[in-house]
Amino acid sequence: MSTYKVGVIEDVNKVVFFDAEKREPGDKQVLVKVDSCAICTLEQRVYSGVMNKYPFAGGHEAAGTVEAIGKKVKGVKVGDKVAVRLLNSCGECYYCRNGHENQCTTSFIAETQECAFGPGGFSEYMMMNAADVYKMADDIDLTHAALTEPLACCVHSIENGKIDLGDDVVVIGIGIMGALHIQLAKLKGARVIACELDEKRLEVAKKMGADVLINSGKVDAVEEVKRLTDGRGADVVFCTVPSSALAKQSVDMTGKLGRTVFYTSFHPDNPIEISPNKVHSSEQIITGTVNPMKKDFLIATRLLSSKLIDVCELISECVPLSKLDLAMEKALKPDTYRIVFDHKTHLEL
Repeated sequence: MSTYKVGVIEDVNKVVFFDAEKREPGDKQVLVKVDSCAICTLEQRVYSGVMNKYPFAGGHEAAGTVEAIGKKVKGVKVGDKVAVRLLNSCGECYYCRNGHENQCTTSFIAETQECAFGPGGFSEYMMMNAADVYKMADDIDLTHAALTEPLACCVHSIENGKIDLGDDVVVIGIGIMGALHIQLAKLKGARVIACELDEKRLEVAKKMGADVLINSGKVDAVEEVKRLTDGRGADVVFCTVPSSALAKQSVDMTGKLGRTVFYTSFHPDNPIEISPNKVHSSEQIITGTVNPMKKDFLIATRLLSSKLIDVCELISECVPLSKLDLAMEKALKPDTYRIVFDHKTHLEL
């Protein structure tokens, strides 16, 4: 029997490896040899104890190469480079049937490993349903392809923002998600204003294409946005930081007929004050965004494959799978973007 390694978060600050049986794919399944998997906030929260989901086979930002396919698989072939969609949906609930599978009420995380609950990207292999495997360009760096899922999340957010050509768009927080929002907003034809406390991250924002940089530790960001827009306020504001104070700022700097998009989840979820009369009279829209839909994931694969989105600056370091515990510790540091494990690094070591 052939086996492979699966990394599992067994408890707070504890990673172990299990041996899983390598099986032949069923008729509509694809066996993917994992090349790269990025560590997202979800896995960080489980590892640090913020979310109690043990044991947890983490890793939902993954890419690799097709090693075997089932008899009825037509979309990919052996040897193809692929990204895998691991935040899936049931296809049967009201929201799935209504075309909003990201709001699925009965399903969220695919289970690709038999040894533990979770998406299972921290592994050497994954058994996937063919519908959740997306072909990438032959020349793509699979380390970059691993960021398909976070890019898809941002694609969905940008679509919710409904940006028009020439809009003034504010992105608050220039972590990886803020940086991706900047690039996508520029593709939509917006003037992008980046708000961030950290000067190094503001430099990243500039590289991503931001037109205006605001250090919100030095100036009043709301007043500065209004000054830059002749007192109107922004057309669209994306808040990518889990801070209620910044959520309030986002609402305050949005102008008439504008849209405020809360991209991130909030932990803790502290309420903010909103003037219902201002929302009424200005026709301001306050909305959120959660999880990508299939269409968003497909768009993300095309953007990365065609190199319309550049993620080089957003990968802080590559670490071998055997050092997953070290990778988790590195990912928790506030000055990092994405930490990615990849098997090339494993082989080089």
